[in-house]
Amino acid sequence: MQPDAFTSDERGSVRRTLEGYWAFFPNPVPRRLDLSPDTVGLLDEATGAVHRLGGVGRLLPNPHLLMGPHLRLEAVLSSRIEGTKTNVSQLLRFEAGQVPGGEESDDAREVGNYVAAMEHGLQRAAEGFPVSIRLLRDMHELLLSGVRGQHRRPGDLRESPVWIGGVTLEDAAFVPPPPDVMVEALTDLERFLHEKDMPLLVQLAVAHYQFEAIHPFLDGNGRIGRLLIPVMLVLRGALSQPLLYLSAYFEQYRSQYYDLLLATSQKGDLTPWIDFFLRGVRQQARDAEERTVRLVELQIDLRSQLLDEGRPNSVVQLAEHLFSIPIVTAARVEQLLGITRPTAQAAIDTLVERGELAEVTGRERNRIYEASRIFEAVYGNVEIPGTPGTK
Repeated sequence: MQPDAFTSDERGSVRRTLEGYWAFFPNPVPRRLDLSPDTVGLLDEATGAVHRLGGVGRLLPNPHLLMGPHLRLEAVLSSRIEGTKTNVSQLLRFEAGQVPGGEESDDAREVGNYVAAMEHGLQRAAEGFPVSIRLLRDMHELLLSGVRGQHRRPGDLRESPVWIGGVTLEDAAFVPPPPDVMVEALTDLERFLHEKDMPLLVQLAVAHYQFEAIHPFLDGNGRIGRLLIPVMLVLRGALSQPLLYLSAYFEQYRSQYYDLLLATSQKGDLTPWIDFFLRGVRQQARDAEERTVRLVELQIDLRSQLLDEGRPNSVVQLAEHLFSIPIVTAARVEQLLGITRPTAQAAIDTLVERGELAEVTGRERNRIYEASRIFEAVYGNVEIPGTPGTK
């Protein structure tokens, strides 16, 4: 790491460690910030967009069914920032039991672990537990268990140095603090997350930067840092359901995302990063609102049609579940709805005849069915190569 690149000690200082390498020693999280008029304007717009999204979320007839698409989209995009190639369709087929081989299987498992870590964090938030180092460790253990990072101490804080960029500590672009300093900084961050003196969205921007600067794990730091955002929004009551995720924005502007995090440490000015973060919240909240309205309209329309046609309750229930998981098998439907296998297959066949489902394997047994129209409603304006219905 080049100490001369760090021209300000506002966010922390670069020092030699006892082991002889240069590292960044972060200052405590700032508790007061003087926001520029432009930043205040962005904050107002982003906060308004979150409030509108929250209003839509409270009006959902069955919000839990509509969490699935948002959550899986976030899992795919957040994991893609770290190099996986799984798309939503592959993730859902993996969850339905179609296990790919080789690298595709590893990628799908990693994204599936992200879903599990997110669900655990949201469940703890719903139960009223605050964000803590313990929760971060639990989520990290779920994220890395059984996948390529499983040898990187899932659930444990690191006890050795890590670096970002380059191939060694010497030529790295950034070296987070050594383990003893890291623990102290992480404790300060935990206290900061419990405080309520700063506007929530600004607090989340600052917390995300600080977490990435601390880098408390050997692997998976970016994903855990991004997971914190929706968990905190639900925990603090800004959203009743986790409908806002920023990974689509971070993926779209990936270079800027990394450059601004590094520049904040080097130059000390939080404003460019906070503005970037708030623009992301504004963009993604508006996108999530449109996506949710589109889903609800399609759900209401399909339900009304099925009821007017006098379809059995199993068909209506299956159609509603497709909005959460738009890829199913007969075994999955049997389990979801608590019905017999013949009844489950009959419900699937009805929706196939209506054009709502299509079989995608070409097999006689263990068939998988996909709801392409729902894919279009959920993912229609997101660039995810290989996902049905994307534009």
